[in-house]
Amino acid sequence: MAVVLESLATLSVLVFVVSSMLAMGLSLTIGQIVEPLRDLRLVGKALLANFVLVPLLGYAILVVVPLSEAQSIGLILLATAAGAPFLPKLVENAKGNIAFGVGLMVLLMVLTVAYVPLVLPFLLPGVEVNPFDIASSLIVLMLVPLAIGLVVKARYADTAASVQPVLNQTSSTALILLVVLMLVLNFQNVLSVIGTGAIFALLLFVVVSFGLGWVLGAPGRDDRSVMGLGTAQRNVSAALVVGAQNFGEPDVLVMLIVGAIVMLVVLLPLGGELDKRTRPTVETPESETDRATEQPAGDGAGRYGGADRQTD
Repeated sequence: MAVVLESLATLSVLVFVVSSMLAMGLSLTIGQIVEPLRDLRLVGKALLANFVLVPLLGYAILVVVPLSEAQSIGLILLATAAGAPFLPKLVENAKGNIAFGVGLMVLLMVLTVAYVPLVLPFLLPGVEVNPFDIASSLIVLMLVPLAIGLVVKARYADTAASVQPVLNQTSSTALILLVVLMLVLNFQNVLSVIGTGAIFALLLFVVVSFGLGWVLGAPGRDDRSVMGLGTAQRNVSAALVVGAQNFGEPDVLVMLIVGAIVMLVVLLPLGGELDKRTRPTVETPESETDRATEQPAGDGAGRYGGADRQTD
């Protein structure tokens, strides 16, 4: 039974990542993804948060919360790996700027492939990281489906519009199934770290990481939600690749798996709460009507381009 559930979990990951990347590609253009990244100040703050502040946060937590050596290694691996495949779905759940979410994910993911092999040997002496091992799975499972979606969107817009909702629903269903399976399969692992301080350390890590991104993403609320979620959700896939290759201690992988569960359990509801908080700022049809009636009598076209628009 466990083998079947593990196979389903692996399949859920593949279906979620591939379908969500395809769906994002089908709903966006390259220009929409690149445009937010032209804000060099915002991009600089994202890099500062993910590759400087979060690793420092990981070390600070280890000073405050006593963990075993294996658990400490797991936390450092999470702290150095950015660009999670779950980020666009979290941003979508929060009704944030999806284009910025996808662009930030791609940027962080590419830089993580170069960053981790350079930094980890200094942070964890004796660790050797092959960049290709990290890059290969990320390219095949994420960048290729995203590129295919972008091409279809550019050349066959009608097909993209009809297929995208199906893929979006597929990715949402796969994500729910994955969360349930991760909790079921790793229930004993979760129990094994209770009382060790690991769960508290992970909760602190996720919450403070989100806060760092949220603060640096100011003043735009959409940017804040993307920055917060993008900083808190780490690239567990990349961390698992490094952990499996370099550490025989199973508690390292347990820490990574428990960390993945904690991130999803915290950030998915948090994204829904961000959605609720942003809804009042979205202009409703009623507010449009109010604004239209406030326009001067001679300004018939006004903001909406004609009287017909005002009466909708």
